[in-house]
Amino acid sequence: MLSLTAKKVLEASGGAELWQNSKYLEAVVSVKGLAFTLKRRPIFEQAKIVMEIGRPYSRLTPIGKNKNITGVLDGKDVRLEDAGGRIIAERKDARKYFPFGRRLFYWDDLDMSYFANYAFWNYFTFPSLLSNEEIIWKEKEAGILEAIFPESIPTHSKIQEFYIDMVSGKLIKHHYTVDIMSKLAKVTNMVTKNDEVNGMNYPSARLVTPRSGSGKALKKPIMIDITVHSFKMTNEVVFPCPH
Repeated sequence: MLSLTAKKVLEASGGAELWQNSKYLEAVVSVKGLAFTLKRRPIFEQAKIVMEIGRPYSRLTPIGKNKNITGVLDGKDVRLEDAGGRIIAERKDARKYFPFGRRLFYWDDLDMSYFANYAFWNYFTFPSLLSNEEIIWKEKEAGILEAIFPESIPTHSKIQEFYIDMVSGKLIKHHYTVDIMSKLAKVTNMVTKNDEVNGMNYPSARLVTPRSGSGKALKKPIMIDITVHSFKMTNEVVFPCPH
């Protein structure tokens, strides 16, 4: 049974029926921040994301410097596809390679395909995840939800917290540890702007910064700065057939 807090989120996000009856989500995003610099990655400028809502499947174009290469997350696996849908590289069970070796200093396109796609899939499908029976949800108090994620869902960390404005039902902030970077990478993902499309609220700007030992979000450094330029849910998406 959904908690009062979860119900408020779904109400603000268009309603449970919308999320149950929609198959896909499309967005255009720009992302920058210190995390890109640390991993020697180009920032995302007007990158296109297409994902399935019901399972961790997400496509991000471009994933790197080549504008024609798409990074694909398919469950626990990742791959790179060209504009024609041809697979040019793939990596099974991508998470097991983090965070050691050269990944401490440099991420390739497959690494970023895993991180960026699972992160956005979690952020964008949050209202749907509230009804996911694989996730153990606990309302710690009104406006604070704790989630315990199963191994089957690629995500930042097993235990996460979500802080909700109980008047509007909007997400305020999200606490987690970026395990694939470090067990010490405890951060706050702060929603700084919301937009609305067809009566559905969604976070359209976020800042990710380190969290102090007491749990307080620090103002700097800005690890990730996210702007969502467009956001829509649909039942009609044609994916390239990988071959």
